Amino acid sequence: MRVLAVNDISCVGKCSLTVALPIISASGVTCDILPTAILSTHTGGFTGYTFRDLSEDIPAILAHWKSLGLKYDYIVSGYLGSIEQIDMVKSIKRDFLKEGGTMVVDPVMGDNGKLYAHFDKPFVEQMKGLCRIADIIVPNLTEACCLTDTDYASVTETSYGEIMEKLKALCPCPSVTGCDETKGGQTESAVYYTDANGAVKRYATEKIEGAFHGAGDVYVSALVGALARGIALDAAVAIAAEFTKDSIKQTALDKTEARYGLNSESRMFAYLTALERAAKKS
Repeated sequence: MRVLAVNDISCVGKCSLTVALPIISASGVTCDILPTAILSTHTGGFTGYTFRDLSEDIPAILAHWKSLGLKYDYIVSGYLGSIEQIDMVKSIKRDFLKEGGTMVVDPVMGDNGKLYAHFDKPFVEQMKGLCRIADIIVPNLTEACCLTDTDYASVTETSYGEIMEKLKALCPCPSVTGCDETKGGQTESAVYYTDANGAVKRYATEKIEGAFHGAGDVYVSALVGALARGIALDAAVAIAAEFTKDSIKQTALDKTEARYGLNSESRMFAYLTALERAAKKS
């Protein structure tokens, strides 16, 4: 299996490609990368960061890859630094995804009800177009609201099903992370997702209080790693969600500043153990 991860490189603050490459590679599949931008740090919680858009470099990279005849079983896109890069990702799918391959889009745009720096409404509209050509999309709740024109402030636990139905109009298999729910007096963090038959399902884990940067990148990378190993979607979602929760818990235990990302390294063995166990059953 060969995976292409299209995302930025944030030199400090574990997210994007510095998360995707080690997790997907450790899952037992080849992971190539296409950097969309390079930043000194990510944009959440840091000021004075540097940002370099790599759009001008991408066409030459892709031309070289074409000459090599490269094709991918999975393409997963994340942070895109400009609207122009959305069109580039569409062409990457056309030119480099194998027949029968899977396109996964993480529509990175915002969190906690707000868009990230550099993003605006026109970008959101173009991202909807990218989601329409994806096989799987993995927005967080804020991004799901942006994609469905839902008022984030008005969202309650009863809204999740409606948001999922709206997302299915964009992509047959949406998966929304960060859906908080209260069960028996306990707060859970749920992932809502759609299986191959169109049924909306959920998988919930313990909610660890706090804002943790890079959690979505850990989840998506683990999900793609599991799927690329041939693991069924239900099991892949569970494995990725548990790994993300464990990584968040470890970060809180270590008292690491949230802006520096999740301490998933020490939880990797448990993730890989679960992955291998599930792969043997598939």
